[in-house]
Amino acid sequence: MNLFNKDIRLSHVSRHHIIIYIEVIILTFLLVSLFFISPGGKLSFPVVNQDSNASPSEAKKFIKWVDFDVTARAMQEAFRYDVNTCQSEPHLNWVDLLAYLGAKYGGDFSRYSTKDLDGLAEQLLSGKTMEELTAKMTHYSYYREAYGAVLDGLVGQYDIQISSQNAPLYATPALLPDGTQDPDKVWVKKYGLKSFSPIAKGFPYNDFDDFGVARSYGYRRQHLGHDMMGQVGTPVIAVESGYVEAIGWNQYGGWRLGIRSFDGKRYYYYAHLRKNYPYHKSLSQGSIVTAGDVIGYLGRTGYSRNENTNNINEPHLHFGLQLIFDESQKEGNNEIWVSCYELTKFLSMNRSETLKNQETKEYNRVYDMTDPGIPDNFIPPDPPKAEN
Repeated sequence: MNLFNKDIRLSHVSRHHIIIYIEVIILTFLLVSLFFISPGGKLSFPVVNQDSNASPSEAKKFIKWVDFDVTARAMQEAFRYDVNTCQSEPHLNWVDLLAYLGAKYGGDFSRYSTKDLDGLAEQLLSGKTMEELTAKMTHYSYYREAYGAVLDGLVGQYDIQISSQNAPLYATPALLPDGTQDPDKVWVKKYGLKSFSPIAKGFPYNDFDDFGVARSYGYRRQHLGHDMMGQVGTPVIAVESGYVEAIGWNQYGGWRLGIRSFDGKRYYYYAHLRKNYPYHKSLSQGSIVTAGDVIGYLGRTGYSRNENTNNINEPHLHFGLQLIFDESQKEGNNEIWVSCYELTKFLSMNRSETLKNQETKEYNRVYDMTDPGIPDNFIPPDPPKAEN
């Protein structure tokens, strides 16, 4: 009888354990469902952000994190395919190519091989479509949107002045302010890289991959930009056409400029500009700039609540790039800053030539450019309340 009761008790305990195990499994599943595994295989927060005031049908969805790992070599080689096919059919879009490779590599471009790019291009040139090739790629659309946010504004058609010594037959004469023909310059229409390095042509700089390293001024944080070490007074160049969204003093960045792309997706941050003379005199909040314009001068201001203070030990430009998929990301905990080291290596292919006006001491670009990406009669939106 005692043995029988013991068996009953053991059976009851076993059932109890099974119930506990099931509850633990269910709880674990619910916790994991709060997260997702990113296309790169990293644990991250969901890419879906919901407006707490919106109904489920009105909930907004947008990307909440981007690791931009594309190498300068991959960008250069994809860019060449884009330019070489710009007047043919099919025209290979360089961002499409890179997005395909991003989906293939899970975002890890240390795996990049020219053979993979060449093989993709060969299939597209033989008649295959990107839709066909990516039909079974779960994350291609993510990489296209993410990489497009970084790169879509950098390549396209534009008009630019060049030296008349290099003028092709189809060039248009450039005019001087008095209406006479400029003997030294002509206008040509081009397709290609219409964005520029942040450092003017002919001015030396040093850099290394410093994105994410520790910073301690004010509070412990990561370095969310790219430092380009140079000489005080080096002309700083607008990478892309846009409008001045932020200008003035910031205790971390010193004299800084924030320029927003016209599609709203990119916010370029130029910081630690020169003491006493940080900006080109033509700029104010809301000013429209063209890619290649001189916007300011390299310095070492910042790390102080007192304006116009040099507290940065080594003169350099802090160049940052923030991606914005929704305006709620512009300021706060949902900001997306990407590494610019490989991007600046790529942009070094195109550096704006500048000349100093000895009377005003101001630098200006030598060759003007007309960017069709600048909207007609553009009115800048009101700036955000808090600015980087």
